[in-house]
Amino acid sequence: MPASSSRRWLLAMAGLCVAAVAAALLSQHVFGLQPCPWCILQRLVFLLIALACLVAACAPALLRTGLAALALLLAAGGVAAAVHQHVVASKSSSCALTLADKILTALGVESLAPWLFQVTATCADAAVDLFGVPYEYWSLAVFVALGVGAIRVLSMRR
Repeated sequence: MPASSSRRWLLAMAGLCVAAVAAALLSQHVFGLQPCPWCILQRLVFLLIALACLVAACAPALLRTGLAALALLLAAGGVAAAVHQHVVASKSSSCALTLADKILTALGVESLAPWLFQVTATCADAAVDLFGVPYEYWSLAVFVALGVGAIRVLSMRR
């Protein structure tokens, strides 16, 4: 496959990540759905995947492959975060000192962009549905799509 084909996939993946974060921000700032640490961690993962994909789209083939593999690993981490949020965290009254909370605190992202990364709800409070589907499952679906996209890019390698 030509390099332009893998670049298109990578740019589409980055666009999907930005759209997912935009939807989360719309949900939060317009519709009042407040995020928990696991929600914010997933936002961060989406942005990291977008960054990896954008850099990969401009990079030579070898670096593109490495960054696509990184995007795949990040997507797998996003899947794990979404599943954990639904199965464990949403049943908990507090998210304090969970892995997500510790990662966000260690990275200090909340102070960099509070409008994007500020935790404003507990995991139980953030457990909401959108069209009858738990919000974290929408995130899960996007992470799966990103993983499939990353595998597609990796399979294009010459």
